[in-house]
Amino acid sequence: MLNGKHIVIGITGGIAAYKSLYLIRLFKSNGCDVRVVATRHALEFVTPLTIETLSQNKLYADLFDPTEHRDTHHISLADWADCMVVAPATANIIGKYANGIADDALSTLLLALQCPVFIAPAMNDKMFANAAVQHNISLLKERGCHIIDPQSGFLACGSTGTGRMEEPDRIFTIVNQHLTAEQRFAGQKILITAGPTYEPIDPVRFIGNHSSGLMGFSIAEAAAEQGAEVTLVTGPTSLQTQHPAIHRCDVTTAAEMYQACMDVVDEQNICIMSAAVADYTPENPAPEKIKKHAEGLDLHLCKTKDILASIGKQKRDDQILVGFALETENEIENARTKLHNKNADVIVLNSLRTKGAGFKTATNQVMMMTKGNHTETSELKSKREIADDILNLVYKIMTHEVE
Repeated sequence: MLNGKHIVIGITGGIAAYKSLYLIRLFKSNGCDVRVVATRHALEFVTPLTIETLSQNKLYADLFDPTEHRDTHHISLADWADCMVVAPATANIIGKYANGIADDALSTLLLALQCPVFIAPAMNDKMFANAAVQHNISLLKERGCHIIDPQSGFLACGSTGTGRMEEPDRIFTIVNQHLTAEQRFAGQKILITAGPTYEPIDPVRFIGNHSSGLMGFSIAEAAAEQGAEVTLVTGPTSLQTQHPAIHRCDVTTAAEMYQACMDVVDEQNICIMSAAVADYTPENPAPEKIKKHAEGLDLHLCKTKDILASIGKQKRDDQILVGFALETENEIENARTKLHNKNADVIVLNSLRTKGAGFKTATNQVMMMTKGNHTETSELKSKREIADDILNLVYKIMTHEVE
């Protein structure tokens, strides 16, 4: 139930602003307390009187409104909100949010928020396809922002293409599902690893990989929303966590990640090892920067401790262990071997051969295998949706629906 939830709706300057009025009504009729933040250009399309009448709250549109008390609304609203929905979201506000620009009431509020943020883009189809706009949207996805994709159809500019804001009913449904997610993992402690590890060669160089950490962060957010207490051990990444039930531990090397996991693993009910941990590390990192030599450089590498295997070796019968396998050849055979050798309950297989899957993408496609020979294969979709698929399978194992 949404009753009593605090919803902030951001409205920007596009013709789809008229749809936001219906979105306000939907949240209000479902028992939410709604406050609206609008840009100056948004008020060319919808009036303050209409917004305030529908929301039953004062509109926030000016950082320096002389009629207001001198409090910091962008902080107070950020603390108050359970969720923020920007609909419509123009290319302008998307660019500001992605690049940390705060020059009006809405953009300032966005940078202060800690709650889930939903962005519903609306613009001309050519603008939406522009590389800069797509880059900004990708940045926001990587940071945990929920993008509600626009639809294709007839646009206000007279052209036909992708850029129509999703309908208010659908936006409401997406937010509702997010805020009322079934608490399937209430009382469960889940350890999740994410990102790469960096193995130092000298003070300025390292051996690493291309992992962004987005898959692990997506699993952490989804698990926390479903009631879990999450410990997220992450390698170097620019990603940020949103949910207050996520306890984040930042590490750099494989050895540090190993120790952080072993310190807490006995307390966990579920362990999901999605980090791309280095298999090898320089044996003797140089204390000072190594100078370039004409004859080249020889590095002696030694094996790192295998976190997945170590947890698998000591895991209890009441613990569930999920590992990941990123393969480039003999994918299924190698994944099944890893499943059994590491004593895991599930292996999530990624293939670098699949376009749009793997490192540094907002999407993924996986095959999930259990020790009981149950297999599930996903379509190519967002990593957040893949996270839900993984947790659905973990829940089935937890409730003995599958082995």
